[in-house]
Amino acid sequence: MFDSNEVLEAKLMTGKSGYDVVVPSLTFLARQIQAGVFMPLDKSKIPNYANMDPQIQALIAQNDKDNTHSANYLWGTTGIAYNEDMLKERLGADAPVDDWKLIFDPQYISKMTDCGVYILDTPSEILPIALLYLGEEPNSFDPAVIQKGVDLMLKIRPHITQFHSSQVIDALANGDACLAIAWSGDVLQAANRAEEAGKGVKVGYSIPKQGAPMWFDMMAIPKDAEHPNNAHVFINYMLKAEVMAGIQNYVEYASANAAAAKPGIGDHRIYPTPEVQATLFSLAVIPPEVDRIFNRAWTTIKTGQ
Repeated sequence: MFDSNEVLEAKLMTGKSGYDVVVPSLTFLARQIQAGVFMPLDKSKIPNYANMDPQIQALIAQNDKDNTHSANYLWGTTGIAYNEDMLKERLGADAPVDDWKLIFDPQYISKMTDCGVYILDTPSEILPIALLYLGEEPNSFDPAVIQKGVDLMLKIRPHITQFHSSQVIDALANGDACLAIAWSGDVLQAANRAEEAGKGVKVGYSIPKQGAPMWFDMMAIPKDAEHPNNAHVFINYMLKAEVMAGIQNYVEYASANAAAAKPGIGDHRIYPTPEVQATLFSLAVIPPEVDRIFNRAWTTIKTGQ
């Protein structure tokens, strides 16, 4: 497990990662394909690839031409997670849970500071969301536009408790966090854990009306994998309908496996309605020079300087 795509990418780009299968998000995968990190999949060794949804495959093919190097593991959205009772206590029954201003407007987030605010530690998602809120192109590569997102983040920085991508599930489930930007399935896992614990913690999730990122996590094989045949066997196993159905049921994320039963199909937090889906956007493949801007900006944001 890695906390972020950025950490995994650093491992892959140095070569000899020691991994036979890795699961980067699609936009990172696309950049890594350009760098020659992955071997093409031998589809003859993955008969269960036939289970993939053609519509989602077409979206993925925009970044992995002809779906050559990858197979979808899961997909989801990035939205707002909140502790229902703590939010109501501090902001009342009319708290704008369907609006990014809950995060980016100091008048709201400042009232949540005392009960824990968590933000994903991944600039490639958070800065585009900030730009979306400002009415800018979320995937802008213009340094002046990116700086607007940085300035916005610095305004709310005093109210952020943690920048972390892997601790948010436990923090929401046990009541240590009352507000977060988080991945859909992580929030639903937190809600389930909280319910099982029986301590009265109720966790909500919303996709704000302005829209949100829609992302795809992809299985791929590094070109220097020591066991490429086993890697193909593993991916084929993961794409079995009954296996993926079990995974989806457990982690509360959607998948592109059309043959898998979808127990969460009626849950619009997992499978957004067509109206909500129309507001979602895919994250761009960030070129290295822009990535450097993002990383410098993120250091400034996290340190508050």
